[in-house]
Amino acid sequence: MTDEGDRRDIWKTFRDLVNMTPAKLEEWLATTESEQAGEHKGGGESTGHASGRAIVGILRKDKGDLTDADYRHMAKVNGYIRRHLAQRPSGDVRDTRWRHSLMNWGHDPSADGRR
Repeated sequence: MTDEGDRRDIWKTFRDLVNMTPAKLEEWLATTESEQAGEHKGGGESTGHASGRAIVGILRKDKGDLTDADYRHMAKVNGYIRRHLAQRPSGDVRDTRWRHSLMNWGHDPSADGRR
């Protein structure tokens, strides 16, 4: 992933979709709701929870310090958030596993003003 155009697009999309600050995301990841959300393989940490920890690290880096692995993860995050947003359930989503899973990936859908 050495193409600067790809990196620029991935960065812009990531910054648009990830709407939680590193501090808010860390605070969220420490909750029981966060730990219970998502797919747990082998009874361990969910994929989304692990992703959230990686996202915190990315958000705390200077853009110039991002690695190819960071950009690959950002692209994965972008895809997950887009797919998950397209599956929005009807009604109030404030206390749903759907929202909790998205928040593990750094996106709080209630921040867009919809409930």
